[in-house]
Amino acid sequence: MNLILKNSVLATAVLAALSISATQSQAAGTITFGEDKYLSVGFGAIAGYSSVEDGAANGDDRSNDFNLNSARLYFSGSLNKYIKGMFNTERSGTGGAIEVIDANVQFQLTPEIAIWAGRFLSPSDRANMAGPYYSQGGGYWSSIASRYGFNGGIIGRDDGIALVGSALESKFAYSFGAFEGDNIFRFSGVGALSETAGDEDNLMYAGRLQYDFWDAEPGYYGTGNYFGAKDILAIGVAGRSKKDGVVGTTLAVGDYTSYSVDFLLEKKGVGPGTFSAEAAYYDYDTDDVLLAEQGTAYSAGVAYLFNEKVGWGQFMPFVRYQKFDADGGTSGASVNTAGDIDTRRFEVGFNYVMEPYNALITAAYSDTKVTGLSSTDAINVALQFQF
Repeated sequence: MNLILKNSVLATAVLAALSISATQSQAAGTITFGEDKYLSVGFGAIAGYSSVEDGAANGDDRSNDFNLNSARLYFSGSLNKYIKGMFNTERSGTGGAIEVIDANVQFQLTPEIAIWAGRFLSPSDRANMAGPYYSQGGGYWSSIASRYGFNGGIIGRDDGIALVGSALESKFAYSFGAFEGDNIFRFSGVGALSETAGDEDNLMYAGRLQYDFWDAEPGYYGTGNYFGAKDILAIGVAGRSKKDGVVGTTLAVGDYTSYSVDFLLEKKGVGPGTFSAEAAYYDYDTDDVLLAEQGTAYSAGVAYLFNEKVGWGQFMPFVRYQKFDADGGTSGASVNTAGDIDTRRFEVGFNYVMEPYNALITAAYSDTKVTGLSSTDAINVALQFQF
């Protein structure tokens, strides 16, 4: 069971400051100091329960685990209509230490153009831009297809600067930036380390383009599902590149590049509810230095939100599929073992939506298969709550 708590004061302030249409949270409790000047504080937590096949210590029985997967503090503020910022922390999955994930200032040059500077999500695919708190219930699709949000940066964040803008009544969004990019493979056991292992101190460049054919999605940070609030037909492309951005176990140095294409469709009034579908394609290139992180990946999912309430909420069944076709071994000394290694995960479940993003229960069954290993099934139940 995942328990997600986030103060709507924070959500409202962040949405107002950054024009992020991720939720419909109320503005209760925001501290204002005058026109366009305010301060907001919030918090979030994800505590989880999972039961995994052969996951017990004896290797034969199912595991039964409760975990604190995430704990966050959020701060955001605005000095005026031109200068805004945010500061967020996270309990890291690497030992439970608290670390800064967002610390940045946004200079709103015009209503459509802003400069972001500091630590924030670098331009990337929709799954990474939405993150665990604004995906379609139960967290987002990390570690298999959308790899950077789990593996790279500081939970997908990087230190740098970016131009963030929109045009055509916010239906066309663009973002481009330069970042340190020194934690591209943070949880793979191999860091970028280009500043010490390479001859140059190179930056990572990242960008994203997106067009909304139906309703517009204003803002930079995004969401993975609108739960029937909008009609969405959107296509996005994103890419990253860093010269000498990959260091292997033998200190071989290579260039890092990746790109992705993502698609989201959400349509109200399809029968007695809202139909949604999303898909994405990824290409990761490590210059043959880190074959475990080089290859192609796919993700796809469909869901249907019934309009009629049953008790407190609406049912929303979904199906998801992910695949990462790596060019080599998985970790450690075997990172350059040649030969395709596929990781596939099929997931089926449902959301019980009491209030979109604010009160949500998710139950899902997943089956994961890795080349050369037996398949593993897992049961996860998630409760999401925000205020």
